[in-house]
Amino acid sequence: MKQRLISAAVLITLTLTCVFVSYITRVLFFGVAGILCAYEYSRAMEKMNVYCCAWVMYVYIAVQAVLALFHAGAVRYIACFTGGIYLAMFSGIVHKKVSGNGAIYTVAGLAYPGVLFGVLMMISVSDIWLESLALGALSTWACDSAALIGGMRFGKHKLAPLVSPNKSIEGAVCGALAATVIGFLIGVLKLFPHISVPVCVLTALVASSLGQIGDLAESLLKRMIGTKDFSNLIPGHGGMLDRADSLLFSIPTAYICLHIAGIGI
Repeated sequence: MKQRLISAAVLITLTLTCVFVSYITRVLFFGVAGILCAYEYSRAMEKMNVYCCAWVMYVYIAVQAVLALFHAGAVRYIACFTGGIYLAMFSGIVHKKVSGNGAIYTVAGLAYPGVLFGVLMMISVSDIWLESLALGALSTWACDSAALIGGMRFGKHKLAPLVSPNKSIEGAVCGALAATVIGFLIGVLKLFPHISVPVCVLTALVASSLGQIGDLAESLLKRMIGTKDFSNLIPGHGGMLDRADSLLFSIPTAYICLHIAGIGI
């Protein structure tokens, strides 16, 4: 427990420092995190005797970071992903060890976690980066904590027994309610005066719900691979991908919800 708390404190301090210093540190932070997740993903695939071309994912995320720093348009992001697919498939042609399965799983790695980290870097340089990160992250953390406690106290019906047997529908409902409360508090306290209370509430609810799906999506991958954690990078917490799973879904969702509501346009 002590090791877990120390790791959490270090990670939180590092994250907050990188996020608030400047948009450059935000992009670099998410870029490095994305590369670490790509590394964990490629190593995890080896447990199934599938060898991804990891350098393709590293280059893709690095280029995504450069595009974000220069505020590139959508066409360049599309070109980057298209080029990544070309390189991934070409790696299967020229490298016998990678072959067909490795090429396909490399393409999958470009999408998850690659594209999602690219989206986080793009959000990091937007005019609503703080609103998106705050609503996405805070609602997700509240949801995760309440879902755990609510599941232990009230859990009777399995949410996704084939993927994550310990999660319950009751826990998910408790998590959604907690996220709604967080959204309400953010709105009432006017942390972001230009965002109304209903928008804060709905954004927190939708973002946290997608965050729960992100958590289940990673559980699906880990069950497929047959592993508990993607790595031991963060003592007591598993790997970087284990920590980022929900946020990769919730923060982009928060950003999209705010844009739909006309915030940041």
